[in-house]
Amino acid sequence: MRPDLAALIDHTFLRPDAVRSDFERVCREAAHHSFATVCVNSAHVALCTSLLADRQLPVAATVGFPLGAGSPTAKAAEAAQAVLDGALEIDMVCRIGALKDGLQAVFVDDIRRVVDAADGGPVKVILETCLLTDDEKRRGARWACEAGAAFVKTSTGFSSGGADENDVRLLRAEVGPDVGVKASGGIRDAAAADRMIAAGANRLGTSAGVAIVTESKTRDRGY
Repeated sequence: MRPDLAALIDHTFLRPDAVRSDFERVCREAAHHSFATVCVNSAHVALCTSLLADRQLPVAATVGFPLGAGSPTAKAAEAAQAVLDGALEIDMVCRIGALKDGLQAVFVDDIRRVVDAADGGPVKVILETCLLTDDEKRRGARWACEAGAAFVKTSTGFSSGGADENDVRLLRAEVGPDVGVKASGGIRDAAAADRMIAAGANRLGTSAGVAIVTESKTRDRGY
């Protein structure tokens, strides 16, 4: 296993039927494996922050998830509340329709309001690449950077497709080395994680983080 693999994983749990015991388990797993963050819907940030109170492990909150179609005011309010509840990172879904319509000012304003509400914490902008042409992906990446995004992210995992290494490579080429690229959606094994990292991802969103790092360790030991 590459030494830093666990540190690249946002340990993600976004199921709508999640209960407290799920979050207790997810936080234990994240702490044990030293994942980058625990990523949850914003309603569960306070709980996960309390569960990780004795650990230096950030909680990331989704905003406008999974459609991105809420008002900019609502998204900013959700992000602000998540920060008050303890979130140190925000994963927001962009205005996909505005991107496809070429409405740069609308698209940028939507993100910028969340960036401002995040109070200095990194904002990852989910482009939902499965719904975009390559030109739209490039444009979305550029505009997200203009709005102050710390990362551009491929997918929610709730639409018609997930992370694709060609999309990761395209986004990395567009944003350069100084902005993060997060691959998310459908990353279920160590081989897929390796492909995304090789293509340029420096963060992975997955609910299969434990299986991925366990498989990677076993493979590297030659078992």
